[in-house]
Amino acid sequence: MSRRIDIVEVGPRDGLQNDPGNLTTAQKLEFIARLEEAGVRRMESGSFVSPKAVPKMADSTEVFAGVDRSKPTRHIALALNEKGVRRAIDAKADEINFVLVAGEGFGKRNQGMSPSESADMLMQCAPLIHEAGIPLSATISVAFGDPYDGEVSPVVVGNLAARAQRAGVGELALGDTIGVATPWQVRSLIDRVSMEAPDVFLRMHFHDTRGAALANVAAAVDAGVDVIDASCGGIGGCPFAPAATGNVATEDVVYMLERAGFETGLDLGKLIDTAKWLETVLGHEVSSSLSKAGGFPA
Repeated sequence: MSRRIDIVEVGPRDGLQNDPGNLTTAQKLEFIARLEEAGVRRMESGSFVSPKAVPKMADSTEVFAGVDRSKPTRHIALALNEKGVRRAIDAKADEINFVLVAGEGFGKRNQGMSPSESADMLMQCAPLIHEAGIPLSATISVAFGDPYDGEVSPVVVGNLAARAQRAGVGELALGDTIGVATPWQVRSLIDRVSMEAPDVFLRMHFHDTRGAALANVAAAVDAGVDVIDASCGGIGGCPFAPAATGNVATEDVVYMLERAGFETGLDLGKLIDTAKWLETVLGHEVSSSLSKAGGFPA
């Protein structure tokens, strides 16, 4: 049997949070339904953060109330602090993804915390999530570079991973928030984190700001990672990271992996159709290659 690589779809959250287009709650729910029809079984469906800081996620409560719970999809809520965690619990999120930060400059602007303070906040919030019986994952943002401070020490990332393991995090994503990673750096950091937090499953989160995202996905898969974040159409970015463009496109990742013999369980044709639909509702072209070129010639 071929190896399975699971895709966590982040378009409804990380994809939309910084897009110039504005979707209504109903359009967001249609986006989610289209992704489910394409086979997506885990997705970031919203975030419980300050609506002043991230206004495009202000309707996340309504989105979580409107999703079809009869579907097998696990709807993930992102949170940065105790208030966000409590809101995510109240919204009946299927999973909570807590954000840690590896860079001082980005951390102060994104969540008003240093790396150590973000880990302290996770330790404070984790018991609430565990008590609610909700799976807890975490993402270390700017793990490969900070837009304000530059280089991020692998020691800091490793320490955050170790603290996440102690907090009971089941899965940890290493986030290339500003798209600066290289395949060799990816392999090195995976090795470091695997040593510091050996009991935590790893997930990777790449942005394609500098064109290396697919190569970084391949490096992560070669290093043994089985879960990849991706965003339909390649939409996305971060309001607090200057020039940070979209996530690696879900359909581009699926095409690359399945041509290499891996299984994803996703319908490439429906993903491409959804990316083209996004162009109509967002009012601009999306960046994914497959939305333009299509799949392998029949």
